[in-house]
Amino acid sequence: MRTELRLSLKRISVLPLLIFALLACAVRAQSPATLLPGPKPPDAPSEWKQLVGIYLDEDSKHSFVLLEQDGKLFWRDDKAKNQAISVFDGNIFPTSEGQPTAVYSMLHDEAGNVTGFCYLNFCYRRTDAGSDPSHPYHVTPSRSVETLRREALAATPPKETGNFRKPDLADLAPLDASIHLDIRYATSNDFLGTPVYSQARAFLQRPAAEALLRVQQKLKPLGYGLLIHDAYRPWYVTRIFWDATPPEGKIFVADPAQGSRHNRGCAVDLTLYDLATGKPIEMPGTYDEMSPRSFPDYPGGTSLQRWHRDLLRRAMESEGFTVYEAEWWHFDYKDWKEYPILNVPFEKLGLDAAGTIHQR
Repeated sequence: MRTELRLSLKRISVLPLLIFALLACAVRAQSPATLLPGPKPPDAPSEWKQLVGIYLDEDSKHSFVLLEQDGKLFWRDDKAKNQAISVFDGNIFPTSEGQPTAVYSMLHDEAGNVTGFCYLNFCYRRTDAGSDPSHPYHVTPSRSVETLRREALAATPPKETGNFRKPDLADLAPLDASIHLDIRYATSNDFLGTPVYSQARAFLQRPAAEALLRVQQKLKPLGYGLLIHDAYRPWYVTRIFWDATPPEGKIFVADPAQGSRHNRGCAVDLTLYDLATGKPIEMPGTYDEMSPRSFPDYPGGTSLQRWHRDLLRRAMESEGFTVYEAEWWHFDYKDWKEYPILNVPFEKLGLDAAGTIHQR
């Protein structure tokens, strides 16, 4: 009897320790540090950051990527795929065996942006949008944006069948003061060069908004905040984007015949910013750029830029978001299929006494 009692007491005394250990493991598993995509790499020299990008040779037949990795510049030819790539040492390019090395020279436009470089009597033209986010990627539509707007407002969204949740859009700005907005489509600093939205606001269906708030809370201890570029998008704006974008850029815009996940209030375009300085974090490509730099697995840029891009993705995926295959900044919430396509302009959205957004 006494032996059995002692064994029972041992089991009872061990049980709290086991529970504590399990809870400690759970806390560690959910800690912000687990979001980190490995050790944070050092920043690359500013000259290299201006130079990394996508280039074409003089005959416009072969493209290649210049990137920084592990403190060195690399050349990745478009035919190399996963093969080894050549190493650049400082500003000296290696040449064929037995040949002397050569120094490259960069080409700039009037604003000082790198437009290409020359090496061994050959010059290479840059094809991406560069490293300056204040000079976004632009398209030139065949008709004026105002004409496209009138046509889109007169058009009708696709008809849908099925049972959908009742829309419950939440305004993102009041959720947390550390969530910052940079709604490009309310400015001329977008890919159309003219404002499309009448107001600089961002909305998501409430479950998606709450998940985004949890992402923000996870990133704060790491020194980062979320910078929102776009969220709910009325259907007529999707129609404008589709009609304005040339065929080669259609992969980056949604087909209005299908509707966008933005139209359902379940997609968000965003990036990171530094909590200490308030400045946006550099990524391998710029927002809304219609080039391979926008792909979530684009190998170019710098080690630190790719690290930050992966951190954003890991944080968003931890709360039920999925990155769009062509845009590192675009994330869809898991329940997007459960909401209908909406076509309510921002100026017709208001708040009721309970703080719920409704159509005016």
